[in-house]
Amino acid sequence: MHELQLLNTRLDVLLKKYALLHSENKKLRITIAEQTKNMATLNVKLSDLEQNMIAVQIGRSVSYDEKQKMRRQLDTVIGEIDKILAKLND
Repeated sequence: MHELQLLNTRLDVLLKKYALLHSENKKLRITIAEQTKNMATLNVKLSDLEQNMIAVQIGRSVSYDEKQKMRRQLDTVIGEIDKILAKLND
């Protein structure tokens, strides 16, 4: 009878440890999901900052005449897009 009681006590201890580990595992999985989401957000921000940095570098290295030429090209492309959109709406 004593062995059975000892076995029951050990089983209770193991079940409590299991419940604790299960709870900890669940919390860790939630933490990992949150950290993954935060990393994705930070990666997007980093990408935006890199694009802004490149734009600033290009802006500094491009001469006034080149900027004007690019602006005219963009205006032309935007005008073409507007024409296409107008045709699609008709």
